[in-house]
Amino acid sequence: MATATIEKAVLSGAAEYKVADIGLAEFGRREIDVAEQEMPGLMSIRNKYAADKPLAGVRIMGSLHMTIQTAVLIETMVALGADVRWASCNIFSTQDHAAAAIAAAGVPVFAWKGESLEEFWWCTNEAMNFPDGKGGLLGPQLVIDDGGDATLLIHKGYEMENDAVARTKDSWVNSPSEAHEEDVIKALLKKVQAKYPSRWRDVVKEWRGVSEETTTGVHRLYKMFEQGKLLVPAINVNDSVTKSKFDNLYGCRESLVDGIKRATDVMVAGKVAVVCGYGDVGKGCAASLRGLGARVVVTEIDPINALQAAMEGYEVTTIEETLGRGDIYVTCTGNVDIITVEHMQRMKDQAIVCNIGHFDNEIQMEKLTAVAGIEKLTIKPQVDKFTFPAGNSIFVLAEGRLVNLGCATGHPSFVMSNSFANQTLAQLDLWKNKDTYKVGIYLIPKKLDEEVARLHLEKIGVKLTTLSKRQADYIGVPVEGPYKADFYRY
Repeated sequence: MATATIEKAVLSGAAEYKVADIGLAEFGRREIDVAEQEMPGLMSIRNKYAADKPLAGVRIMGSLHMTIQTAVLIETMVALGADVRWASCNIFSTQDHAAAAIAAAGVPVFAWKGESLEEFWWCTNEAMNFPDGKGGLLGPQLVIDDGGDATLLIHKGYEMENDAVARTKDSWVNSPSEAHEEDVIKALLKKVQAKYPSRWRDVVKEWRGVSEETTTGVHRLYKMFEQGKLLVPAINVNDSVTKSKFDNLYGCRESLVDGIKRATDVMVAGKVAVVCGYGDVGKGCAASLRGLGARVVVTEIDPINALQAAMEGYEVTTIEETLGRGDIYVTCTGNVDIITVEHMQRMKDQAIVCNIGHFDNEIQMEKLTAVAGIEKLTIKPQVDKFTFPAGNSIFVLAEGRLVNLGCATGHPSFVMSNSFANQTLAQLDLWKNKDTYKVGIYLIPKKLDEEVARLHLEKIGVKLTTLSKRQADYIGVPVEGPYKADFYRY
């Protein structure tokens, strides 16, 4: 794990990087080669567009888990001509051999597993710093975001600079913070401002758009748009069918228990597993745990999702009703304070608590560590045992962050091919329409969504039935698709 100063990155030829161990590059390259064979959609798009270089010279900054699968996405962007810089979007999700392989290939990457919050935000900022060849800095023209961290940093920096010009007294950057991470962001922005007073206004002048990967980041975008604060066009990749119904559902169905088992070696069969939230992620998690023989309980706020869970045969109740009998708790809501300190104190002894929602605030981690008399014992990295003064203990995985990436390697390559094919199409679309798109939030067209799915069928031996002209006319669709209206819910 890298613990050295974060003030300087390593220079390697024309590229700069900061990774845990560049010596892992060969191992990373071998795994990238394997992953490419399991990512037919993404590789097909790479092969289709690589000769024309439609992103030639475009500065693309990525803030997304630095995994083997992401390495294939990065190299697709490079193959399409882009100038890429990268950071991870989670302090525990980086696969160090993947980061090393990308750095060795000449792409500036700033990511390692086990970053502090200060290091994480330093890395995010570094990934935005494109050299202008004259000793100065340029910013990204496009952003690939996962959770909205890069988008937030630019918006908050821009807001701070405008407040400084207007001499606003109640500027966000000088306001009291609700969490330590907020203090870290504010300190970074002030440091950047001291060195480059117009840095973020300069970035915004050339910023042309962002494509957002995940539910939480999309919620942030819609909130900013409703408040009139969104600065650029944004493509909501998360709600493409081939992302939300595949990454969120089928990806979690495989990667959740992978993370739990690698962390704890626990026998899932016979245990009571509590899944908080029954959206696409919750559906995948519940199916995953039931598939291994767990007795699954679901908690929900939405009557439609609750009814869905009940119709699938799950018990649906409140988290309070499960305390004392639940063995495994999984949060997947995208909301805050789902599992509170009071909940954890009342849990069954040796209960396992983890999160597969995007951020670490679904579980009250800061309040947990502040409990008077609590004892924390680290069993191994990302597996912590907390013993309360009353004597009962719980195990918290990945410090309340994504368990599938903190304790395992995330989703399989095949399902990530769907997500990253969408990301690639989104970046192409943003750049192609950079002069016509207005500020707003866009979806990838249904026809392209279907095409992403189509690109994956041959790999798994699927043969499609073809509509006759008469059949197509009867249901009012083109023979070649798209086959569903935008309002259709898969």
